[in-house]
Amino acid sequence: MNAPAPPDRDQVLAALDTVIDPKSGRGLVAAGLVQGLMIGEGRAGFILEVASEDARLYAPVRDAAEAALKRVPGVAKAQVVLTAASRAPAPGATRVRRGAAQVAPDPQARPVAAEAERPAHVKRVIAVASGKGGVGKSTVAVNLACALGALGLRVGLLDADVYGPSAPRMLGVDEDPKFEDGKLTPISAWGLKVMSMGFIVDEGRAMIWRGPMASSAVRQMIADVRWASEAEPLDVLVVDMPPGTGDIQLTLVQKLKIDGVVIVSTPQEIALIDVRRAAAMFAQTQTPIAGVIENMAYFPDPASGAPIPIFGRGGAKAEADRLGVPLLAEIPIDIALRQASDEGAPLTAAQPEGPVAKAFLAAARALGA
Repeated sequence: MNAPAPPDRDQVLAALDTVIDPKSGRGLVAAGLVQGLMIGEGRAGFILEVASEDARLYAPVRDAAEAALKRVPGVAKAQVVLTAASRAPAPGATRVRRGAAQVAPDPQARPVAAEAERPAHVKRVIAVASGKGGVGKSTVAVNLACALGALGLRVGLLDADVYGPSAPRMLGVDEDPKFEDGKLTPISAWGLKVMSMGFIVDEGRAMIWRGPMASSAVRQMIADVRWASEAEPLDVLVVDMPPGTGDIQLTLVQKLKIDGVVIVSTPQEIALIDVRRAAAMFAQTQTPIAGVIENMAYFPDPASGAPIPIFGRGGAKAEADRLGVPLLAEIPIDIALRQASDEGAPLTAAQPEGPVAKAFLAAARALGA
């Protein structure tokens, strides 16, 4: 049985051009306001980026654009993400030197995180970061969030890895977040409240966005999500940061008050080099590092259970000591952990008595949960 064809791109663009930009008087496409157009089976959406002072003006435009998309044959789900960004950098904004490993702030400026805030009714924010990709950061973020939940906390998970959102697959959810009263409502999965760009973009579709667009999307996920209420506050929000030390990471530490960063690394030196770059960025932005988790620390020998250090031994522990922070956990290479992530059933929640789950629970306790 053949899958339904995606909506026709020309029809989508024509529909969006029937929605008038209130400032230029032209259709949204003609006015250049349709950014990051995403068309997939049964759905369509785009980013509507405007100046911060115009956010209220364009709220009804966003609603009209979603209504126009839903009238296109083949579009069952429509999502228009309204992002508001300043047209110029704020005074004292952080500069990044070309070729430098560290962030170089203006010496006269306040710390980058000085204006950062926690979302309403969120008690703590813990970010999970890595200096490079491929070290299992998202796997750690999802399982650490589940471990915190297993300790009786109300936990949210913000998948801020805009270019590679993986939380929907790892948690086995594929829904569209609802937009009510100007706020997005997180999706519930495995006892967590979850928000991810992966709920908006089809899996496998490339996120071909320039840095400012990606940063704007992250700003919206910080500001426009209703994580909790006064009656039901969130004890901790876990943020899965994208790898590296670029625009999105700086946006996160500028806008989100982070109580502690967990840095994820594998044991080998090539990964630890990037850990040092990430640690330098957090030090420069005065963002506290809560500890280090060593992923893929060893492979248990099938016969004896003895650890086989495939990627070396002790590297993350030495780096944690150098930073003056605890080594929170050593996570082994585990086939069940990989399978659970692929199947949308996080191992820490699905098999809480296993050795991997116990390692994540120990890390959660070490974070002061």
